[in-house]
Amino acid sequence: MSLAYTDLTKGVLFIMDGAPYEVIETHFLRMQQRKAVVQTRIRNLITGKLLDRNFQASDSFEEAEIGRKQAIFIYESKGQYWFHEEGNPKARFALEGDVVGDQGQFLKPNTKVQTMVFEDKVIKVEIPVKMEFKVTEAPPAIKGNTAQGGTKVVTIEGGAKISAPLFINEGDMIRINTQTGQYVERA
Repeated sequence: MSLAYTDLTKGVLFIMDGAPYEVIETHFLRMQQRKAVVQTRIRNLITGKLLDRNFQASDSFEEAEIGRKQAIFIYESKGQYWFHEEGNPKARFALEGDVVGDQGQFLKPNTKVQTMVFEDKVIKVEIPVKMEFKVTEAPPAIKGNTAQGGTKVVTIEGGAKISAPLFINEGDMIRINTQTGQYVERA
């Protein structure tokens, strides 16, 4: 399906220069004596790079056919993250660390993820926003320090280090927002 520049609204997926993009923000701009333009901020779904681009009436785009599939994370080895299709453990595939991004530090074996598929290739993995982790290392809280509600850096299973309240101890289960990498609550 062909898209006009006025169809580029937030969340629309389209193809530009052979790559799939997602529209993050749009702003319609009409200037006197000139053609109207749409100012956009777009994200390349393969590289994750953000671009600011202006489009005009003469521009047209192809809608990106993006499929979504459920997959299960198996393990990480040498910067490659291995998954299998949900319900089909034999259908395995690996993604490089740069595709998985920072959220890779929060992947645990058997985590169910959503994948985005473009031209039969997995281009992006979305992991659950909130996940529970066991704290594997936590420095002791210093007496008299807890009243101010300070924080300390703890290590969670998988090796990620996050900032958590002083009352969190080794062995506690905590909930983390995987998009921001921040502590949410004790589980």
